[in-house]
Parts: sequence; C-alpha cells; structure tokens
Amino acid sequence: MGRGPSIEGRKSVEDAKRAKVFTKLIREITVATRAGVADPADNARLRSAVDKALAANMTRDTIDRAIKRGSGADGGAEMHEMRYEGYGPAGIAFIIDCVTDNPVRTVADVRHALTKHGGNLGTSGSVAFQFRRCGELVFVTDGDEALEEKILEAALEAGADDVINEAGESSVLCTPDSLDAVQQALAAAGLTPARAEVVMRPANRSAVPAEAQETLLDLIDWLEELDDVHDVYHNALLPAEAHP
Repeated sequence: MGRGPSIEGRKSVEDAKRAKVFTKLIREITVATRAGVADPADNARLRSAVDKALAANMTRDTIDRAIKRGSGADGGAEMHEMRYEGYGPAGIAFIIDCVTDNPVRTVADVRHALTKHGGNLGTSGSVAFQFRRCGELVFVTDGDEALEEKILEAALEAGADDVINEAGESSVLCTPDSLDAVQQALAAAGLTPARAEVVMRPANRSAVPAEAQETLLDLIDWLEELDDVHDVYHNALLPAEAHP
C-alpha cells in the first residue's frame, strides 16, 4: 500500500510557497518605500504592503529591512516596476504587473508564458484601455443580504463610487487616492475587508469557451508562479466567477 507525502515533504512544499510569497511582499515593500517615504503612516501604499506582510506572518525585522532597502540605506539591486500587456487563449486580455531587478529576464519569462499558452505579448496600451484603475475592498458576504446592505450604506457614506455584489462577495470600488479613507471609514463601521488594494478592474468580462478554460487557468497559474510577477489581471469570466 502506497503512502502519501511525508510530513517533511509537505513542510518543504509549504516552506517553498511561503518563501515565494515573502519574496513578492518584500519587493512590494521595497518599491512602495522608494515611490514614497519610509514611514507607513505617511505612505498609503507602503502601509498596505506592510499590512499584507503582517497578515502573512512576516516578522517586523524582515519588514524593516525591506523598508531600509527601499529607502536606499541598505544598498542592494535597484528594483523596477514593469507592466506588460497581452492576450491569452480565446483572446482574453491580460495585464501583468512585475517588480524586478532584471527587466530583460522578466519580459522573456512573461512572453514565454503567453506564447506557450497560445497568447502573445502586446505593446503598451494595447490592453489597458479595457481596464479601469481603482481602489477595491472585497468583503465576504456569502449572500447575507443584511451584511450586503450594511456594506452598501457604509461605503456610499464613505464616498465610494460603487458596490458590486457577486459570487458571495461585496466589492467596494473607489478612486485609488480615496482607498485609505474609505477603508478607515468602513473599519469605523465595524467592517473589515478580506483584501483592500488598488487594482486594474476590467470594464467587461469575456466568457471563455470550455475547450480553452484549462489552458487559460494554467496560464494564470504559470504567470503567478513567476518570481518577478506581482499581480495578474485579466478579463475572463470563468465558471467560478459566473453570477446571475
């Protein structure tokens, strides 16, 4: 009778996943610091990055070293923010945001992932017009109408632009600059989002033919596994995301 993975094997896999998450979080902290100031109280993007790192159980020492590196006080390779646009299978539009110390390597990795899955890398602006940059706060509601109503009222009172209920979640949309203020107002109302960040949200989603769904999902996984990739946005309407 065969045995499943050993405890050591499972721990090794989990450690590898954790290390990859930490690598991406450290890069975001470094870039957020460089783009603003080293004090999270005065840098909303850095504050969001630090909150994510703490939620992932990153130590304060590691966070502080990343901030120090971003401020230029600790040397290290310069990190660049890169955005790539392209198309995947079934003509699905992709925006791929990266943080890298080697843009040549990164663009090669992204291009390879897209072409291997029947897509292609596009030029700057070829896809972005199909997306809107906005602040997004996502709350898990599981169809609780009373909770959805509470979120709607608090969000509109806080100056949010819209609230969308779908797939058991309420997404509060606002301008990127107002994300921090809206989040604080919702917190004061006793509402804590599962995630809150500035995203590229598609204006419309496209249905994916059944025969292309597995390839598309594999492409998304492939891109998210790349060390330099920070965020992957697409306009696919997948079965799990479908709603009445």
